[in-house]
Amino acid sequence: MIKSIINRILHSIAFVFPFGDSIRPMLHRLRGVKVGKNVWISKFVYVDDNHPECVEIGDNSTIGLRTTIFTHTYFGKRIKNNPNKVIIGKNVYIGPHCLILPNVTIGDNSVIKGGTVVTRNVPSNTLYGMPNPEPLATVTVPLTSEHGYEEFVKGLRPIRKKK
Repeated sequence: MIKSIINRILHSIAFVFPFGDSIRPMLHRLRGVKVGKNVWISKFVYVDDNHPECVEIGDNSTIGLRTTIFTHTYFGKRIKNNPNKVIIGKNVYIGPHCLILPNVTIGDNSVIKGGTVVTRNVPSNTLYGMPNPEPLATVTVPLTSEHGYEEFVKGLRPIRKKK
C-alpha cells in the first residue's frame, strides 16, 4: 500500500516537473520503469500507475507530450503478476498524443506519428501511424538528437501498398 502511494506521488511529480532529459526519467526509474540512457520524456506523459515495472524505454528514445502507456486492461484491485509489457526500443521517437496499449513492442529506430493508437508490434526502422495505424515507411536515419529532422525525412523510404 505504501509502495503504491509513493509510486503515484512520484508519477504525479514526473507528470508536470520540468527537465524531461534528467529528472522525469529519474522519477520513472524510481517507480520501476526500465529507462535507458539519454531518454527524453515530455510533460504530461502517463506511464501505467499499476505496473510501471512492465515498461521498458531504450537508449536515445523520445516520448512525446501527452502520450499514454498502458500495460494493463483490467479494473479493480491490482493483480500481482501482470503478464503484459510495453517495450520501446532504442532510438525510438513517439510523437505527441499517442496511446501505447499492452503487449506492444516498438522496434529500434522507429517513429510513431503523433496521435497514433499503437495496438500491435511495430517493426524496427519503421515510420508507423495514421490514417489506419500501419507501417508507412522504412526509417534509415533515426529521429534522435544526433540527426536532424531534415536528415530523418531524407532517409524515409515509403512502403508500397499492395493493390
